[in-house]
Amino acid sequence: MTVSQETIDAWGRRLDAVSARIARAFPGERPERQPVHTVYGGAHLFAADTAPKLGALAKRALEEHAPDPRTLADALGMASTDLAEQVYARVAEKLDREPVEDYRLDFEDGYGNRPDSEEDGHAASSAREVARGLAEGTLPPFIGIRVKPLTGELGRRAIRTLDIFLTTLADEAEALPDGFCVTLPKIQDKEQVQVLDEVLSELESKLGLSQIPIELMLETPQMVVDRDGLSGPIRYVEAARDRVRGVHFGTYDYTASLSITAAHQSMTHPACDFARQLMQVNLAGTGVWLSDGATNVMPVGDTSTVHGAWRLHYSHVRHSLLHAIYQGWDLHPAQLPSRYAAVYSFFLEGLDQAGERLANFVEQAAKATLVGEVFDDAATGQGLLNYFLRAINCGAIEEAEAVRRTGLTLEELATRSFVRIMEGRR
Repeated sequence: MTVSQETIDAWGRRLDAVSARIARAFPGERPERQPVHTVYGGAHLFAADTAPKLGALAKRALEEHAPDPRTLADALGMASTDLAEQVYARVAEKLDREPVEDYRLDFEDGYGNRPDSEEDGHAASSAREVARGLAEGTLPPFIGIRVKPLTGELGRRAIRTLDIFLTTLADEAEALPDGFCVTLPKIQDKEQVQVLDEVLSELESKLGLSQIPIELMLETPQMVVDRDGLSGPIRYVEAARDRVRGVHFGTYDYTASLSITAAHQSMTHPACDFARQLMQVNLAGTGVWLSDGATNVMPVGDTSTVHGAWRLHYSHVRHSLLHAIYQGWDLHPAQLPSRYAAVYSFFLEGLDQAGERLANFVEQAAKATLVGEVFDDAATGQGLLNYFLRAINCGAIEEAEAVRRTGLTLEELATRSFVRIMEGRR
């Protein structure tokens, strides 16, 4: 005797509720663009034209230390001449058109502790520069400020700086810049995140502002595994309700908190890999952007020294990309050439094979198929689609090229879901 339809429907309703709960908890990747980096600089040094000036310095470093594709390839360790030419052209164009994707005015480590009157002045003056950059169209697509930690010692200073900055910016501009956010460092307790959420809610109400996203910096062991032994990152994200846009890994504060000596504090230290992987697993499917940290060896000096720093930075960025972290920090304009070279080469070098696999996979309507020596099953479809979505996001390819190589339409790419694409083609 088979189970009754009424019983099956009851189970089905329970599963519908489960699916809805999963969809709320795991909304998937944000459809909007994620920057490939965040450039940090002292708030006192920021001016309306900082981004184009950084671009000019980055372009000068490229022309001086890698005047042609072959030199850049040798400096970074790229084997393919054809790939080097493609990458070089894209890097040079990017430095002219949009050298900085995200910039953070820093009132923390890049600023230091100063008299209250001095920080008050810089909070107001930097906000006026942001307003001027907004009016003149010189701001990068994403921008924000990093305040001091919300500790008992520095919390009042951080809140005062945030208040002065946002109040001045609201007075000087009709609206906040698109992509604006506030970054919170050195978090040790979820209540620090809750306080920032409450402070921003109060300021938004007072100043008539829309909701301001925040970024959390994962720099302490407590954010990896909380004091009660449970995984930390998601709990800190939930403390700010739906306000958290991203979580950024702080390499050097995190390794220092584990008593790792300075000589071994590195982006590729196993302790960092553990923290990043837990961060990824904990926040997978939530739509929260993840960012890696910075390479602290600056490309400054003679060409040999610059090439060594570039190769290290290039390897660190590639390490992040290999582990599916598509954003990182940059601290110096001469790091921009190696940043974009690493990002573009990562996607361009696998473009032909990925395009062939995805086009063939879609054509076979998600049936398992063999292309060359790589066997694809249905679970691979989303991974191949993600490859092209990320390549478009970072500027390695245009949407039109993705359409040409994959056979997908722009509308299908916009769904960001291989399952939905297949359903639409049945």
